[in-house]
Amino acid sequence: MDVESRIGLVLREPTEEVVEVEQLRQLFETNSKPRHYIGLEISGKLHLGSLILTGYKINDFINAGVNSNVFLADWHTYINNKLDNDWQKIIEVSKYYEEAFKFFCPGVNIILGSSLYDTYDDYWKNFMIFSKHMTLSRTLRALTIMGRSEKEKLDFSQLMYPSMQSADIKALDLDIVHAGMDQRKIHMLVREIFPKLGWKVPVSVHHHLLPGLTEPTKLISNVGNEDDYRISSKMSKTTPLSGIVIHDDENAIKNKIARAYCPIGISENNPILEIIRYIIFFKFCNCFRPCECGTFPISVQRRFTPCIKHIQTLLRFTFCA
Repeated sequence: MDVESRIGLVLREPTEEVVEVEQLRQLFETNSKPRHYIGLEISGKLHLGSLILTGYKINDFINAGVNSNVFLADWHTYINNKLDNDWQKIIEVSKYYEEAFKFFCPGVNIILGSSLYDTYDDYWKNFMIFSKHMTLSRTLRALTIMGRSEKEKLDFSQLMYPSMQSADIKALDLDIVHAGMDQRKIHMLVREIFPKLGWKVPVSVHHHLLPGLTEPTKLISNVGNEDDYRISSKMSKTTPLSGIVIHDDENAIKNKIARAYCPIGISENNPILEIIRYIIFFKFCNCFRPCECGTFPISVQRRFTPCIKHIQTLLRFTFCA
């Protein structure tokens, strides 16, 4: 496969941003098998966003000849109070994540965070070196929107999170770092500080965040940032009615779609239209057509019925409930 075809696979939806495309081109011209990762917290049942959309992009990297890795961030999961801070539960759910991504993304490598920290001798040394370039205010800005909106409730371990993510990238010797748009701040932090340390700066690839099925909300009332708005409304594993999980049967999918936020004539942040665009159209291109007048039908949900069959088919081929 030629360089431009490989770049095309990386750039296509659900990718929203590549920092920078020219750096990616140079990477493909000089490295036949660049090293990629996406880091994931381990937190509940996988859904259309966390496995299917994410898996589509991972498969694009694999098809582009990239050495692709899913980093299961078990300690990060613990730090962020997921799965009740139950370490045994984190271990068990990490096995579920490993099985899911190996099945949906054949050829992907799975790396467990705790295993990396046990085997990479310089991890905590690099963590400290990186952290010397961080201030408290810079750390807070690098946190996710939830961390920034609840900063008075943060424990000290959560302030270590941005430096840990950055040290992960150094330890894994990555050429491409990949995440949803909600992790963009960390990647920009890496691009800012790594050159000061003489460390390799990876290409950053950010994919679209699939919104939840409920009406979008803002977590930070005094912030008008559109990215924060989208991040706070993304499909969530911890809010069952906000997403279609990979174990849902047809009836469950129908019920969730029927109750979903889908305002007439509004396409922006419309979860039904986004599922059609980013999940259905990626695999099945002929199941939905807009009205001839160019506006939305009275009930997009009703026209979504054929798509439900496609979602169920997709999930049945992935996992049986």
